[in-house]
Amino acid sequence: MASERRTFAIISHPDAGKTTLTEKLLLTGGAIHLAGEVKARGQARRARSDWMKIEQQRGISVTSSVMTFERDGITFNLLDTPGHEDFSEDTYRTLTAVDSAIMVIDAAKGIEPQTRKLFEVCRLRSVPIITFVNKVDREGRDPFELIDEVADMLALDVSPMSWPIGMGGQFEGILDYATGHVARPEGGSREFLGKIDEDPAIPDDFAEQAELAREAYPDFDIDAYRGGDLTPVFFGSALKNFGVVQMIEAIANYAPPPRPQPTDDGEVQPGRDEVSGFIFKVQANMDPQHRDRIAFMRLVSGTFKRGMKLTPSGLGKPIAVHSPILFFAQDREIADTAEPGDIIGIPNHGTLRVGDSLSEKNDIRFTGLPNFAPEILRRVVLRDPTKTKQLRKALDDLSEEGVIQVFYPEIGAQWIIGVVGQLQLEVLISRLSAEYKVEAVLEAAPFATARWIKGDAAAMAEFESFNRPNLAKDRDGDLVFLAKSPWDVNYQQEKNPKLTFGATKER
Repeated sequence: MASERRTFAIISHPDAGKTTLTEKLLLTGGAIHLAGEVKARGQARRARSDWMKIEQQRGISVTSSVMTFERDGITFNLLDTPGHEDFSEDTYRTLTAVDSAIMVIDAAKGIEPQTRKLFEVCRLRSVPIITFVNKVDREGRDPFELIDEVADMLALDVSPMSWPIGMGGQFEGILDYATGHVARPEGGSREFLGKIDEDPAIPDDFAEQAELAREAYPDFDIDAYRGGDLTPVFFGSALKNFGVVQMIEAIANYAPPPRPQPTDDGEVQPGRDEVSGFIFKVQANMDPQHRDRIAFMRLVSGTFKRGMKLTPSGLGKPIAVHSPILFFAQDREIADTAEPGDIIGIPNHGTLRVGDSLSEKNDIRFTGLPNFAPEILRRVVLRDPTKTKQLRKALDDLSEEGVIQVFYPEIGAQWIIGVVGQLQLEVLISRLSAEYKVEAVLEAAPFATARWIKGDAAAMAEFESFNRPNLAKDRDGDLVFLAKSPWDVNYQQEKNPKLTFGATKER
């Protein structure tokens, strides 16, 4: 049932502890059985959510992963997102597919720039946020200072649900306001091993802090939380297992079940009978042996059954979904049925693309999954000119995923690659070599950004005749203006008032 689904993402600045929290949630949820599986290397103990070669080399997440597990009758669909700002496009699209999010904050650093950016994306879609202040077993900032910063910088009401009894060297556990119990550290590693103090003796200064926090901030209000106006705040340490169970229980008890999704024609409710969904991610080569391509679909309405025929908005003719997949990072199993809120993978050969809507009657177009104008443009140069076909195939695959954008100049033969962040270029070169056996280098292009052009046909024709050296087509055949600078964009907008120069493009 849809009411038993919780589809959520974990967002944070790099190094706040997102991957560790992901691992501990999976461990607590019974989805993995060995601590260290998310970070460990090797086939048996490899990174479960960071499976791509460059992720394992760099120790960072650069692509979103989906992991499904069940606990106490609730199906959790956890979408792990890249924390690095260079992969904000992938994260943005992933956040269109979730109903809530956990925001992880480092207790020593508070709100960091990428945390704030990701929160603003959540705010645009009214995605409710649970805040987890991580690493309280280490020296950190004053808890009041941390939650006041969340309230002030993010313009949210905050409601502390737990409180640290000391931090760093003075850390003596976590007080749960709901029960009055304290989870205590044990052993030389000072982990939470299950010791609960039901009648805790708390030193006076910490007891006063905890009481003041409880009185000074609003009580938790589930409607305010689900409306995106209030965030419950939990303190803990993912590494030491403090607060992990509370995170799962908070998602189960407070986070909304599948929510309506926006279309051109209003919202589609999860209770609608017709099966519908949208593609928010495409991943090539999850299994390099088979050159596969998996489209990730968020199911919005109806009960999906294996073998159903759905029509993609970008294609116009139905496709039979014979082998839908449920994910556990790189591992997978065939899904016979799926409910609203579930994420299923659809194997395909380039049929499905990011932004496609799928439905039984082809009468639904979900909105809000744009391409963003690139901020870095480069030319691609092959080391071996005989591998032009392989390069074209690789670039098509990777642009289909949304990792890069490819522009084909109206004049000149060298293709232009567009990305939002520098690290995406490293991923491109790494994946060309590892997955496609194509060795290439990137050269500077004489352009700084790109804009999609639309408008009056006569004005378009006139603009093309004067600016052909600066024009290209994207992979859909849409016209793109390659600008040498932001000033150049503004100048052309003023000079051509009948045209629009779009920084985003929806399918």
